Parts: sequence; structure tokens; C-alpha cells
Amino acid sequence: MAGIYLHIPFCKQACHYCNFHFSTSLKHKTDLLAAIHKEIALQHDYLSNVPVSTVYLGGGTPSLLDASELNALFDQISHYHSISSDAEITLEANPDDLTLDYLKALRKTPINRLSIGIQSFSEEDLRFMNRAHSAKEAAVCIQNAQAVGFENLTVDLIYGSPTTSHKQWATNLQKVLDFQVPHLSCYCLTVEPQTALAHFVKAGKAKAVDDTHAAQQFEYLQKTTEGAGFIHYEISNFAQPNCYAQHNSNYWKGVPYLGLGPSAHSFNAKSRQWNVAHNAQYIKALQTNELAFEEEILSPAQGYNEYVLTGLRTIWGCDLAHIRSIDTRFEAHFLKQSQSFLTTDKMQVQNDNYSLTKTGKLFADNIAMELFWEEE
Repeated sequence: MAGIYLHIPFCKQACHYCNFHFSTSLKHKTDLLAAIHKEIALQHDYLSNVPVSTVYLGGGTPSLLDASELNALFDQISHYHSISSDAEITLEANPDDLTLDYLKALRKTPINRLSIGIQSFSEEDLRFMNRAHSAKEAAVCIQNAQAVGFENLTVDLIYGSPTTSHKQWATNLQKVLDFQVPHLSCYCLTVEPQTALAHFVKAGKAKAVDDTHAAQQFEYLQKTTEGAGFIHYEISNFAQPNCYAQHNSNYWKGVPYLGLGPSAHSFNAKSRQWNVAHNAQYIKALQTNELAFEEEILSPAQGYNEYVLTGLRTIWGCDLAHIRSIDTRFEAHFLKQSQSFLTTDKMQVQNDNYSLTKTGKLFADNIAMELFWEEE
């Protein structure tokens, strides 16, 4: 079992909070897609012929590609990889792209799951974030997607914004529940370096994120989704039973994946590599049949740290036997460092499997850092 991720680095406009690699110019789209086709061919053996169970198109904004461009990518992938008959194939999409005609065209592609970047149903929130869609489009696109037959949907929402009152956050969540969307990803607004939002905050043109305000909205999120039958299976992800995101779940479980496109990452359990985050350099390299990436061979300590970081974010937690299999030193270290979190009700243990409690999920990254092994 393996996955494939394609990074489509184009957007209509730059969201103020975003620090992903993208371009607002489509001038080189044809050359970029040709380069991805070439990379698919050159990297055909990265996954060692393991069947592919998930394909995920992210970005950027993959919904800027038309159905013929998407089908061409899938044809190229299928030529070099064995795609499982029940593979989860996800397209990230912005609401303003999901017209009824485009959705009908998508139904004629292999795509069977949509990840829709709603972020909020409030005009004030959307303008603050510099999103390209309106609150009306946010609602209509979900209805249209369901109308043409897309049942496997996930919606992204952002909480903690200074423009998002508790009342508006409750409204955002209720709208998603009313639409009976089976999966929900919720992210706290963060002020990333070198973004427009960081500049605005530094210049005093925007308020910084209030940690207490954000924590209150996260706790409300936990309570509301639980009451609606959702399972909080990863820090930022909530799903109805049997509706987990397979692709992202495999990331957290350490399943190998191949990343294609500029800035895309790949992982094969032994090493991690990442493509150059520059469209022109990426295209130029592949035009001469070269791959422009950097690689890092993972040490046992790095493998342990990644397992702790990803495992603790999920309901599957960290299995002591797996930690022991990496190195018995890590087992002793994990047991020692976890004691304080067990006694303060931030972690729980059952059958030698350690996971975070509801309270612990508020401190996930800090807890993981305390459990990390520092290499000598």
C-alpha cells in the first residue's frame, strides 16, 4: 500500500495566511504539467511497484485544472503504477471553481473525493483571509457537489481568527453539520513568517491570534463534533465512522508515498526527499530529464521522533512495542518522559498504547517535543 501526492502550484490570488508554494500566474501551466508527466515517468520505481491506494491532488489550487488536464495526469500515473480499484482519489478545490458544469466534468474523471476549502461562511472572515470565494459560493458549492453525486466530501474550516466570533464559529460548524458533510478538517489560524498576515500584524494593521480565543473555539469544536457523532481521529480532523481520510491517515501511519510537482515531499520509511520549491527550476530540470530534489536519510532517532510526532496526533497513538523495535533506548526515554503527562491527564495508556486525552490535544506539539530524542 502506498500513496501519490501531486502538488499543483497555482492560485487565483494569495490568501493572507498561506505559506505554501504557489504562483498566481498560469503562464507556465502547460510546461509545469508536462514536467509533472516527466517526473511521473522518471520516478516510476520510487514506490517499488507497491499498489497505490490513494492519490491526492493538493496545492495551490488543483481545481484550476480542467477535466482533460486531470484525466491526462491520471492516465500517466496509471501507466506507471498499479492503482487499487477502490483507491481514494482526492482533489482539493476552492468553492468558486466548483460550478455545476465543472463538477459534472469532474464526475467523468477518476476523482471520487473532494476537499473543499471553505474556511468560513462569513464574508468578514473571507475578506480578512483574502479568499477568492464568497459566503454564498461556500454554501452553494457543497449543495452542487452533492447534487451531482459526490458523497465523499471534506470541508476545511479555520478557527481562531480575530474576525471569527464564537457565534460565527458555531454558525460555521452548524452549516457543515446541516449539509451532512462526513468529514471536517479544522485548522487554527497561524501567523506564518513572510506571509501577508505576518506583515499586517507586525504593522499593526491586523490583530494577532489570541491563544485563549482559539483554544475556546477548539474546545467547542471537540464538543460539537462529538455530539454529532464525529470521531476526533487526528488533531485537526473529524469524521463520521468509516469516513476517515485514507491518504492523510497513511501519512500519520508512516505509509510510503511519492510526491510529484514543485515543493512536493516523498517518503519511503528510510528517507525523505523534497522537490525544489521553484516552478521555473523544476521545469528546467525535468526538460533535461533531471530530478531537482534534496534527500535526507532518516536516522533511528529521526524515525522515532517522526513516529511520536505523527502518532500522538491520532487516535491510534504510539505503540510501545513499535518504539522498542526502533531502539530500546527510545522505549525507556518515552516511558520516563510521558509520566508527567499521564499524571496531569494529558496522556492516557491502554495495552501499552499511548494517546492524548481531550486536554492533551490542546498541547500536542509541545508534548511531542518533550518526548523527542535529542541526538548526540
